[in-house]
Amino acid sequence: MTLRVVGAGLPRTGTTSLKYALGRLLDAPCYHMRDLIGRMDDVLTWRDAFQGNPPDWDVFLSGYAAGVDWPISRFWRELSARYPDAVVLLSRRDSAATWYASMDKTILARERVLRGGAQPHAGSTPPPWMASATPEHMRAMDEMWHAMGGDLLAAPDDPEATMAAYERYLAGVRADAPAGRLLEWAPGDGWEPLCAALGVPVPDEPFPHENSAEQMRARLREAGLAE
Repeated sequence: MTLRVVGAGLPRTGTTSLKYALGRLLDAPCYHMRDLIGRMDDVLTWRDAFQGNPPDWDVFLSGYAAGVDWPISRFWRELSARYPDAVVLLSRRDSAATWYASMDKTILARERVLRGGAQPHAGSTPPPWMASATPEHMRAMDEMWHAMGGDLLAAPDDPEATMAAYERYLAGVRADAPAGRLLEWAPGDGWEPLCAALGVPVPDEPFPHENSAEQMRARLREAGLAE
């Protein structure tokens, strides 16, 4: 199987909903950060890729027809070159402010807790993936997260700097995406743009709506990683 969609979008741009939508449209799995935390050895592979030693993508992503969210989107250039017929899908929010508002409640909240050196509070419930994580996995996760975040997580308490990094990122994708292959998509766009780009019928069912900011924040609180 070859990738038919290479996601270039950042977290908190509807990527979890896209995971399920693309799985439905392509009748095959879509790789997402959620897959990574269910396959802990993948963390080692991504850590190595960020250090300049990428895997054989055909082997590593065997069985997947698409990929969205981090860490896939940090390698969209390499993956779009490897799969020249794939759609480059840039999921985004309607504005940088809307994206930041969602990040502020979730990923940036987690970043603040971790940077502050806080430990999960008594009674918190560790995420299920931690049960199978070795010390090497945890070190690799930290290294991967640091490499992934870059300037997007560099200043979690500075909205202007973070939004500027978001805008720079979008501009970079728009500038570098191969001609005729870029599809920009926002959460309210639904099925139609995806179906048109992939040449498949529009399903007669609601578009998935998964992993809202409130849902993710609740999980972070349960894990002691958000206030």
